[in-house]
Amino acid sequence: MLTREHLHALEQRIGYTFVEPERLRRALTHSSYSGEGKDNERMEFLGDAVLELCVSEELFFRFPDMKEGQMTRNRASVVCESALFEAAQQIGLGAFLLLGRGEDASGGRKKPSILSDAFEAVICAIFLDGGLEPARAFIHATVLPLLHLGETAFEKDYKTRLQELIHARTHGRQVTYAFVRSEGPDHKKVFTMQAVLDGEVLGEGSGNSKQSAGQEAARIALERLEAK
Repeated sequence: MLTREHLHALEQRIGYTFVEPERLRRALTHSSYSGEGKDNERMEFLGDAVLELCVSEELFFRFPDMKEGQMTRNRASVVCESALFEAAQQIGLGAFLLLGRGEDASGGRKKPSILSDAFEAVICAIFLDGGLEPARAFIHATVLPLLHLGETAFEKDYKTRLQELIHARTHGRQVTYAFVRSEGPDHKKVFTMQAVLDGEVLGEGSGNSKQSAGQEAARIALERLEAK
């Protein structure tokens, strides 16, 4: 349950006070929490578009000599899941999410897919509540600082990073990804994949596609291996 005090605390981190706080509450509502279609999935869609516009605008004006292809790659490096996950963590977004009990118990507040989607939904909430200017200010404060990292920080996805770690530790052994199961209706399936090394399961993750589930499995495997 999110109280007005919780929302106000997040508003301070965001740097924007909502005229209609219910928009922010909706942006924080994961589909596992609400079975009535009152989750943040539609808001992710619009938030993603606002984000791409603002990042494209910044690249266009900040780097007048940059070629289209380079702008596209730089934009991709800061609107990808990894970068948005980083930005969401910086404002502690996970603590404010409304999740179903099962999703919460399985570590949903730390899942890159859930946090990055919620971050886009927050952008949408700001845009709907106050227009483009406050949404742009939020993006400038949270996402655009990642531009100085260029393409080196986020271009390597979790699968790539996991394979590089395994290669360094085992001199060339290969991580494979095994499909475990799929659940839910056709329009909202959840896939589960495992990252496997020589028959040993390194990590298991879920997502709305086999690709995102594989990335989540690789992320979990990375956390475990890097902690050793």
